[in-house]
Amino acid sequence: MPELPDVEGFRRVLAEHTGEPITAVRVRDAGVLRGTSARRLVAALRGHRFEEPRRHGKWLLAPAGGPVLMLHFGMTGSLSWHSPGEPWHRHDRVVWRLPGGELRYRDMRKLQGLRLAADEEQAERVIADLGPDALEVSRRRFGELLSGRRGRLKPALIDQSLLAGLGNLLADEICWRARISPLRGVRDLDEDDVAALYRSMRTVLRASVKEERVPPRGTWLTGARDEPDGPCPRCGTPLSTRRVSGRTTVWCRMCQPR
Repeated sequence: MPELPDVEGFRRVLAEHTGEPITAVRVRDAGVLRGTSARRLVAALRGHRFEEPRRHGKWLLAPAGGPVLMLHFGMTGSLSWHSPGEPWHRHDRVVWRLPGGELRYRDMRKLQGLRLAADEEQAERVIADLGPDALEVSRRRFGELLSGRRGRLKPALIDQSLLAGLGNLLADEICWRARISPLRGVRDLDEDDVAALYRSMRTVLRASVKEERVPPRGTWLTGARDEPDGPCPRCGTPLSTRRVSGRTTVWCRMCQPR
């Protein structure tokens, strides 16, 4: 599932082609379009040039000389660069042709997709309900956001209206590094807990952004979470797994007591 580090990687792919003219737009599957049509998308972007893209949480915003292309990657989406003539993948849904090749939006499940805003102001309205970007939020603001929250920690961390960019893998990794159970009540956290979560979030995000994904390292929870009865990379205790708010949640009972 693409999370903040993956989307930052897609932003870098697009940024490498900033300023190049869009010579053609091919909508191979309009099922990924949200609030616009294939005809409108083609008319708005063909002949334009993508300007410097930016990311907010899991959203990628690509201004194009007036209109703004808004990309969300759902659970299986990606944006990649391909040389001319390279065969299309069956899940390539929208293709932008540039002088040296093609940008391709690929998505198997089509749970989210592409939106077209008339301008930057309209694009901002689309994402107005998102919380601050998890990579940019300050320590003070992070604490303020959690202080007004009820319920368990894991659902709070992946709530995009609270904090934008964290998904299932990142939230579990952050809790594991902070030695705090994802099942803890947010109101039970003290200042030391919040500080540990923030430090862990910064460490995990910085490392993940460099690799443009949450890396499955042997010293990380992500390196063991998919193994049946996988051991905790820190203490060797078999990892615990359960569904929390519909998401598979993994933690260590020994390292992360409730």
